[in-house]
Amino acid sequence: MGISNIKVPDVGEGVAEVELVEWHVKVGDVVREDDVLAAVMTDKATVEIPSLFDGKVVELGADIGETLVVGATLLSIEHEGEGSAAASDADETAESPAAPKDLKPEVEVPAPAPKAPEPKPAPAVPPVAGSARAPRPEGVAPLAAPAVRARARAAGIDLRQVAGSGPAGRITNSDLDAVFAAGPGVAAAPRPGRARRDGVEEIRVVGLRRKISEAMSLANTRIPHITVVEEIDVTAVEDLRATMNADKGDKPKLTMLPFVSAALCRAIDRHPEMNAHFDDDAGIIRRHGPVHIGIATMTDKGLVVPVMRHAEALGPFDLAGEVLRLAEAARTGKATRDELTGSTITITSLGPLGAIATTPIINHPEVAIVGINKMAVRPMWDGAQFVPRKMMNISASFDHRVIDGWDAAEFVQRIKTLLENPALIFMED
Repeated sequence: MGISNIKVPDVGEGVAEVELVEWHVKVGDVVREDDVLAAVMTDKATVEIPSLFDGKVVELGADIGETLVVGATLLSIEHEGEGSAAASDADETAESPAAPKDLKPEVEVPAPAPKAPEPKPAPAVPPVAGSARAPRPEGVAPLAAPAVRARARAAGIDLRQVAGSGPAGRITNSDLDAVFAAGPGVAAAPRPGRARRDGVEEIRVVGLRRKISEAMSLANTRIPHITVVEEIDVTAVEDLRATMNADKGDKPKLTMLPFVSAALCRAIDRHPEMNAHFDDDAGIIRRHGPVHIGIATMTDKGLVVPVMRHAEALGPFDLAGEVLRLAEAARTGKATRDELTGSTITITSLGPLGAIATTPIINHPEVAIVGINKMAVRPMWDGAQFVPRKMMNISASFDHRVIDGWDAAEFVQRIKTLLENPALIFMED
């Protein structure tokens, strides 16, 4: 028997260090070649690191949230044959980007806690319908990702009574689906009612949540924001949208977002200073020709911003198709690094939860962001009487170091004019 180290592989693209966001194994676990050992996060993607051989995990090299340089020891595995904890053929192979067979980039996910001990069946408690394994015994905490816990909590399901089909008894979304299919009889989570609660839960900020925190701190610290809020009558564009949807055939359904995106591109034709990056360290403003619109998208794993490239060259239905494709890729964790980087201006929306107004934070190093707020029917005075109109506010923030208030107001007014007179969106200046 020998012991060899698995090291952090070179994932390419000049990445020198990664953050450990999830362990898939614990000391004592027996693994097989290609089993996923851990997940590490680079800038915008999570990479799963597989085992290079069969063996038993004897040591973990880091804790969740730690930063590891490429080539650092991730863990040690005892296996058949000779090994070397200092260096081995396996180590050298692990350092090569071509060696791991399934490095799978995906939208980053918040790291769950290290795995609990392998749950043992509890004969006295019948298994939940849809699972072949009995729930864990009293005192053993259920193992599940934060998104799964939130889903169970919302449905009133007690995870202590749900058997997990994942590694080490991890409860997955599929296990919850089986619980829902089972119908009545599934144990509900106990309700605390008005009983007093004690204790403090400490949640380490790692993975995507840490990246979001760093990005927001950077933007809010370095960028002096000015926000302009304007009320827009979207009755005409909503009528146009309904007409186009009625005759769309097999094209994707139009929402308000494609029209806002198209109006944004036309407004940038007159205000190219908005489609820019500000390198404040070098003192350089870089105005971009193509309009690459970042679409802020909320997922179960956190906020990500997939990028709709060359939006200036796309029609409404093409824009709608790209929005749907990118949102699905982001929510399922299949968005690539290229699809998550390179935006030149961003649109953010809270959808039906949107407020009357918001103060969006700029996506550094961009200089502008446009926020879409909730649409509502309001009584508006037409000079003779009040008439019902569909109204929507937009909230646009600008980097006040390089965008003056007058220019910001003109840009917002141009978007307002285009959306209130949507035929202008499709006319050449």
